[in-house]
Amino acid sequence: MVWDTIHNRDVREHPAHEWGGICYGLSALEASLPPEWEIVPLLKVGSDLAEEALRFLHSLPRVRVGSGVVTVPTPNNRVEIRYEGEARRTEKLEGGVPPWAWVELAPLVRECDAVYVNFISGFEMDLDTARSLRAGYDGPTYGDLHSLFLGVGAHGMRIPQVLPSWGDWLRCFDAVQMNEEEFELLGRATGDPWELASNVVGPELKLITVTLGERGAAYVAGAGFHADPATWPKTRRRVATPGTARSGMVPVEGGRVSGDPTGCGDVWGATFLARLIGGDALEVALARANHMAARNVEHRGAEGLHRHLVGRLSTEGGKR
Repeated sequence: MVWDTIHNRDVREHPAHEWGGICYGLSALEASLPPEWEIVPLLKVGSDLAEEALRFLHSLPRVRVGSGVVTVPTPNNRVEIRYEGEARRTEKLEGGVPPWAWVELAPLVRECDAVYVNFISGFEMDLDTARSLRAGYDGPTYGDLHSLFLGVGAHGMRIPQVLPSWGDWLRCFDAVQMNEEEFELLGRATGDPWELASNVVGPELKLITVTLGERGAAYVAGAGFHADPATWPKTRRRVATPGTARSGMVPVEGGRVSGDPTGCGDVWGATFLARLIGGDALEVALARANHMAARNVEHRGAEGLHRHLVGRLSTEGGKR
């Protein structure tokens, strides 16, 4: 969980201070998962914001707060965001929440039917822990790799970077998500990200999704890809799957939406995975994720977002 300070997001004179990061993803899971599912957050929270964090988590009806929410004796992660337009922004990271070790995660993930990993800071786990997750967990895994593509420069400023050991990271998940800029960084290994994507998807990494902002989203799926996440673990450790990769794009329906783009990628990914779990076909889930991300633009912050996403009136400043 990160505490955001957001400048120049709209016409308001003063910056906004609010929960961000995974709080958007949790809200989208709340709004999009089938009714029989519950959400079990695995989070580390700094002691300075632990009480406020628990208050937010308890505001989501299907979130079960248990031993996976750990208070650590360090300052919580905080991000200062400055918008330089409706989509372009700079980020500065502060805080000291430590990463997860596999010995901590192992007993927690084994109670889960699916695992959604969102790299909000980029330091949630290292590559060795991700490899252990892959080897030690037999359910489906989805990774939003966003902040793995962000290095840390002077004074905590986030700087786009080519993902070190990108091939190893990709093999740690059944499906991964990135935005268009990150996809281009990934493609520097070959000069063509689409060619690289079609070559790396297969029995291990089955799907790459790419969010395209107001244009929608694209995907590259491996041969034999099945939209039901429950089937994903069955092909692991196979040498190959007969056939060729396929790709496609699903545009956003409706006109351009103006508002607050903060958290759209998190809402998109959580909705997409939730709708695949709910039985949607691949492109249906992509369209639903586009729709929810567009709805997120109409709401400021993560407070009350789960209600707004399903069309209920929010009391936290969003619009119906």
